[in-house]
Amino acid sequence: MKYILVAILLTGILISCKKESFITSSTASLNTSTDSLHFDTLFTTTGSTIRYFRIYNNNNQKLRLSKVALKGGNASYFKINVDGTQGPEVNDIEMDANDSIYVFVTVKIDPTVANLPFVVQDSILIDYNGNQRWIQLDAWGQNASFMRSRLVTGNVTWTNTVPYVILGGLLIDKNATLTIEKGCRIYMHADAPFVVDGTLKVTGEKYDSTRVVFRGDRIDDPYRNFPGGWPGIYFRETSKDNTLQYANILNAYQGIVAEKPSVNANPKVFLSECVVDNCYDAGILGAQTNIKAQNCLVSNCGKNIFLGYGGTYDFSHVTAATWSNTYLLHKDPVLVVTNYYKDGNTVNTSNCTANFKNCIFWGENGTTEDEVVTDKQGTSVFNVNFQNCLWKVKNQPATITATNIIANQSPLFDSINTQLKFYDFRLSENSPALNAGINLGITNDLDGKPRPVGSKPDLGCYERQ
Repeated sequence: MKYILVAILLTGILISCKKESFITSSTASLNTSTDSLHFDTLFTTTGSTIRYFRIYNNNNQKLRLSKVALKGGNASYFKINVDGTQGPEVNDIEMDANDSIYVFVTVKIDPTVANLPFVVQDSILIDYNGNQRWIQLDAWGQNASFMRSRLVTGNVTWTNTVPYVILGGLLIDKNATLTIEKGCRIYMHADAPFVVDGTLKVTGEKYDSTRVVFRGDRIDDPYRNFPGGWPGIYFRETSKDNTLQYANILNAYQGIVAEKPSVNANPKVFLSECVVDNCYDAGILGAQTNIKAQNCLVSNCGKNIFLGYGGTYDFSHVTAATWSNTYLLHKDPVLVVTNYYKDGNTVNTSNCTANFKNCIFWGENGTTEDEVVTDKQGTSVFNVNFQNCLWKVKNQPATITATNIIANQSPLFDSINTQLKFYDFRLSENSPALNAGINLGITNDLDGKPRPVGSKPDLGCYERQ
């Protein structure tokens, strides 16, 4: 019995030693979660988001990695962290049996003389038991004009030579004018509001390459399509004569915000052929101000259009549409018009005049039954008119006039796929919105394509050709 116990004890010791020993065979099994890491376009001098891969020891014994190293060494644009240890080379990494470790990778691209996008590459070597495994790395980089907490004074023009990256915010001074020419791309950091106390003039053109785009500076997946990536564009009390033509305002917290009446006879903000999309809170928010919009698409925002505390508004050929999706639940109407705001128990009112012609107000897959809501308080003027519009409502909007309304008939947009995040708000061939408008003298649509002269145009921002 004594000898049997000794034998069992020795066997246990040998098994334990085997488990604690390192496998040294060249046939040892090692896998990685990927053989390549790809980084989307990055602006030079700014770091990327972190990407990672895992290294798996699939053996029943411990495995020692001789090294995990960047081929480019200290000169590489990439940086690595191996199981908590900074690179560019980490040696003698012990991996437990049937365990894994993480390798984190970032990239920072220095400026070059080239303005066009360029690619940088490197690779990571995993060396173990005389074997070599490689992970390929690549990233697209692009130069940009970087501005941090910038104050614009005088008359300034931005051209489309390089993108503009705004950190900390931008303020157009009271007596200043910023003109943004066709094809410009403006990337706003999460802490960077675009504030206008003076004048903003955006002069885009109809093609995708010549439109002016405002969006967040996180253009790597999945962040590139998240709503609320940057604060938005704010037109404050002294701002005047702002015009935005062929501009896309994407993924902001609030897309366009205008407050206080115009200081002259012109609208404070004139939006022409603009797209405001995927904003977390409001797409267009007006507060006792003056906004004119034509051929505009306001889509998939928390509140597409919210016009509160009165003001003067003129919306023609505007499509406001929202579908619930993985980013935002559609729970607010696509259009709200009020003449008041509440300050505690005090209700403050202001005159409101608003005209909506040839517009579409529609939403689906949400929790709201009324896509158009109007609310008048007190005795202030409330002159709100809808003419030749299509809307979805259960309860008729209050205290308005409405003529030639198409109610609760789907506009039959061309293609909506929330799973693929694909939205084409052009009209299909059977849409009730076709030829349902009145001629307003607007000769083109959001695509820059012609509208009919002398006959009825389509409702919304797109004219079916």
